[in-house]
Amino acid sequence: MKKLLLAGAIAFFGLSNAQMTKGDWVISGNTGIGFNNMETKTKVNGQTFDGTKVSTFAVTPSVGYFVIDKLAVGIDLGFTSVTTKDNGDKNTVSSFSVMPTATYYFANNSKVVPFLGAGIGYASSKTKETISGTSTDFTADGLAWKVKGGVTYMATQSLGINLGVSFDQFSNKETYFGTEFKNKVNTFGVNVGFSYFIKAKAQKSDK
Repeated sequence: MKKLLLAGAIAFFGLSNAQMTKGDWVISGNTGIGFNNMETKTKVNGQTFDGTKVSTFAVTPSVGYFVIDKLAVGIDLGFTSVTTKDNGDKNTVSSFSVMPTATYYFANNSKVVPFLGAGIGYASSKTKETISGTSTDFTADGLAWKVKGGVTYMATQSLGINLGVSFDQFSNKETYFGTEFKNKVNTFGVNVGFSYFIKAKAQKSDK
């Protein structure tokens, strides 16, 4: 029994040869666990009424270059779409962000590698509303920043599975008819995805 438990521990926490050294690259793709489609129906006296329907989707592709061992500097792209439908009315908010980021991997002899990261950049948010058949839309641009953390499980020497959390903030200010409006949107998310680590020296030797 002890040997079986030891074998299981080695399989999960065993030695990792993850490519996280200076000159290596990492390509990641994460999506929010909050991806869902929620619909509400209410039944009264045998009659069914459609309630609010909400669809959400978020994805964050990124690429990073290890400037030193365990520290990758790169770019995170983010796309989020939230659609709300209620009694024929529809509201869709789509946002896109570009952020230079830095991520530190606490790589050791384990296949489970914790990481922390942060970034700051530009974001654009577009809102489209359709109410009583009339559509309107507007766009807001501004500053965005984020912090993120979690763990990467190295399934192979190059492929990791990510589980993490992130906090994003988008802020902008606009002036209408002489009045200044300041907007701030905070988003907390739980994310899953993958990372692929590319060994720079292996690439050179292949040429």
